[in-house]
Amino acid sequence: MMGGEKRVHTISSLLLFFFLIYIPYPAIAKKGSSSSSSSSHVVKYSPVDNYLIDCGSTQTTVLSDGRSFRSEGQSSSYLSTSENIQASVTSLSDSIASNDPSLLSPSLPLYQTARIFVEESTYSFFIARPGRHWVRFYFFPLPHPSYNLTSATFSVVTESTVLLHAFSVPSNNALVFKEYLVNVSSDRFSLKFQPQSKSIAFINAIEITSAPDTLISDTATTVSPVGDFNGIFNYALEVSYRLNVGGPPLTPYNDTLGRTWQPDLSFLKNPLMAQNVSISPSIVDYPSTGASAFIAPNSVYATANEMTNANVANPNFNVTWEMKVDPSYPYLIRLHFCDIVSKSLNDLYFNVYLNGMMAAPSLDLSTITGSLHTAHYQDFVLNSSAVGHGTIKVEVGPASNVPSGTPNAILNGLEVMKMSNEAGSLDGLFAVDGSSVGSWFSSSKLKIAAAIGLGMGVMAMLLLASVFVRWQKRPPGWEKRNSFSSWLLPLHAGQPASFKSSKSWSRGGGLWSKSKRKSSNSGFNSSAFGLGRSFSFAELQVATRNFDEKGILGVGGFGKVYMGDLQDGTKVAIKRGNPSSQQGINEFQTEIQMLSKLRHRHLVSLIGYCDENSEMILVYEYMANGPLRDHLYGSNLPPLTWKQRLEICIGAARGLHYLHTGAAQGIIHRDVKTTNILLDDKFVAKVADFGLSKTGPSMNQTHVSTAVKGSFGYLDPEYFRRQQLTEKSDIYSFGVVLFEVLCARPVINPALPREQVNLAEWAMQWHRKGLLEKIIDSHLQGSMSSGSLKKYVEAAEKCLAEYGVDRPSMGDVLWNLEYAMQLQEASTRIDPPEDKSSFMALQPQKEDDQSMYATTPAQSMYATTPASVTSGDDSGLDNNSQLFSQMGGFQGR
Repeated sequence: MMGGEKRVHTISSLLLFFFLIYIPYPAIAKKGSSSSSSSSHVVKYSPVDNYLIDCGSTQTTVLSDGRSFRSEGQSSSYLSTSENIQASVTSLSDSIASNDPSLLSPSLPLYQTARIFVEESTYSFFIARPGRHWVRFYFFPLPHPSYNLTSATFSVVTESTVLLHAFSVPSNNALVFKEYLVNVSSDRFSLKFQPQSKSIAFINAIEITSAPDTLISDTATTVSPVGDFNGIFNYALEVSYRLNVGGPPLTPYNDTLGRTWQPDLSFLKNPLMAQNVSISPSIVDYPSTGASAFIAPNSVYATANEMTNANVANPNFNVTWEMKVDPSYPYLIRLHFCDIVSKSLNDLYFNVYLNGMMAAPSLDLSTITGSLHTAHYQDFVLNSSAVGHGTIKVEVGPASNVPSGTPNAILNGLEVMKMSNEAGSLDGLFAVDGSSVGSWFSSSKLKIAAAIGLGMGVMAMLLLASVFVRWQKRPPGWEKRNSFSSWLLPLHAGQPASFKSSKSWSRGGGLWSKSKRKSSNSGFNSSAFGLGRSFSFAELQVATRNFDEKGILGVGGFGKVYMGDLQDGTKVAIKRGNPSSQQGINEFQTEIQMLSKLRHRHLVSLIGYCDENSEMILVYEYMANGPLRDHLYGSNLPPLTWKQRLEICIGAARGLHYLHTGAAQGIIHRDVKTTNILLDDKFVAKVADFGLSKTGPSMNQTHVSTAVKGSFGYLDPEYFRRQQLTEKSDIYSFGVVLFEVLCARPVINPALPREQVNLAEWAMQWHRKGLLEKIIDSHLQGSMSSGSLKKYVEAAEKCLAEYGVDRPSMGDVLWNLEYAMQLQEASTRIDPPEDKSSFMALQPQKEDDQSMYATTPAQSMYATTPASVTSGDDSGLDNNSQLFSQMGGFQGR
């Protein structure tokens, strides 16, 4: 009986074996992907060509993922060299292993031995199946008694592609892993290691393995210009980034193609905008065509990052990933998607942007895949001009004007691959034969280059002529070296400080200077432009104790702000520009333009400047009590009373009202938040940080069209949608500030339940229920009159109206806040009747009645209030002045 059972078992095994052979691959992949196993090893890939070499090793090395690397003796037939120099260590130091243990641990044994080459040496491999092959290198400069591997400089080339040129490992604490996809067209494949003159080359381990034919398509989509890109087979690829978005790191153990996937957290521009979501990998399904386990394991598609608080009413932001790349190359970008967030079909529509350009509008995964939890990927090509300044930025955000669905956006995986250039190189401008890329230019290109050179020569002559004229008209005091201020502003002291002719700032000759300037025979008078006192760099060094890091008050895109003590005992805040920060340069231009013309008790004042030694330094009055936010939450400072909070909000409103009405066109702050409202030693509020400010629309305009800039949580949703900036954008932000002051909690807190994440929306929900008092700061309980609270909340509610036309002016907001103060003060004497008036009924005149606002803001209106303010200089900016401001912190679409 036992023998019969054995025969039945054997027959059953054979039948199962032939059955599996007969079933075609796609059926296995699809069925396996929805099996109960959670492993991503559903489909095994057995490469036809598989050369794994642990260079310098005396024995076979078997890694924890099961891959076996041949020893030096077993692979000696592949190598052509007259030298036999090896290096090895028994173990690597803990400091190296701790860089990223989850990713490096499986491959650490490969870095413990190395092969050293003092002359050109070649590895040659027989290729059974031509096509795409993985080429992977492992580098670590091991110690050797005769050779210094940290100074080794060498190139690695194939028959047609330069993989590395003049390469070296910069540190003996760095484990370097390089990964390529090259198209092998013959039955032989060679790797040449070429030491530079008087140097050496080395390698710790090599992988040469076949890649599936379906891994890389020959066609992708271009973004700029929009179209198709054909001929990817003709390019060698280098893997720059491979991210498992929203999930943990994946090692070759989790990927049948031996790939490593990094977590994406360190590449998120603002992690607070994204939240992880995941399902069991066994639920992920693969379509019959397109995505497969070879494209990415199901563990990649089983995790994603979606928008934080995606189900709120106005989720107007993008989730953004940023990666540094070499801007001189085109890049193949592969995005992986799997709808693991929707509960039903056609519920998820979102946009995909690459470097700010639309790549996939209103992407609907349900229509593409026909089901949920189904893998999908898309390939895009960015040419070198679209890469810009060496950054690839991937964004996903909710689509507008869609028929239905919950506003949300997701991304599951991301791969960025460098494409070889016209010289066939992935590293530099030299071809395999050593010739420069210049020899690849055609005669037509040389003619173009010559024409460009001629044009640049003419421009240089004109520039020299302009410099000569400028020198002849140099102002008194020109002997002062390394100055940016004398070039920064027009020479005529009677002219307004205008940047109208400035296109950009550049650093040259030790000077920070404008590219275009007006000239005059008069000398420079800094006080005429509101820049105040001219400080020497030595004075500010003494004031800040040589810019002691312990005295830093804050850090921004412009650089750092230090606390300083002048010789007369005055405390100041010293903003030192960072010359390497383009954002900082632009913020300085805007800040100087603003503060040179704005003077108000509730705006932070500029005391002076320093313009020596290529420095850009501005000196402000010191605000002893720091940002308003520090007094609301997140610190051990004593809580503010309700009256103090009202006074602070009134002061900030006065400063903003002056901005909106005191200049010729008005000024829009564009970054109103509690960290930009500072408090002096008497808790007087002053608005600060004008780096993003913008001159308002002219008389015949209703708005200013501009890129969206501001801070997440305070951003006006209408401005976000339409990219049309008005004063009402500041009103919305100030409404958020009012609720932040009232509730004493962050405006965005992802750690809270979804309905509580966004403060403005959460507060409005409780207000509509008539239960707002349940969420206000507990320190205020029992100290607020009902009338004062009602008027205050009424003002905040109006500020947060969905459309700007429905929001009050800052003058209206100020009126209501001051009335709330009157009600609070009256409550200490008598119990006033509850105020029944509407928001606008309390206004003495309508918003469009210009007689309400005198030339000096706060004159006629403040005359009726208990605490009036006298403004300083109320002159406006040049009507045509241009402001230069970059994105600061948050960017939406």
